[in-house]
Amino acid sequence: MEFDVSELVEAKRQIDSTLHKLRETVKTLKAKENPNRYKSQITLAKRRIEAFEISVSLIEREINDLDKKS
Repeated sequence: MEFDVSELVEAKRQIDSTLHKLRETVKTLKAKENPNRYKSQITLAKRRIEAFEISVSLIEREINDLDKKS
């Protein structure tokens, strides 16, 4: 599938927003009285953060490649 730069920039913006929320969620869960109780939710959020960070990296690479072509 082909995307233009504006679509990629918007996708990155949305992912960055979600990343921010996930990072705040991890902080909140770790700050709870008994963080071990939330271990699975923390692990899931951390895995999602990693996946979204990979996505952002790939989107940025694609944006750079498109910029070089134009």
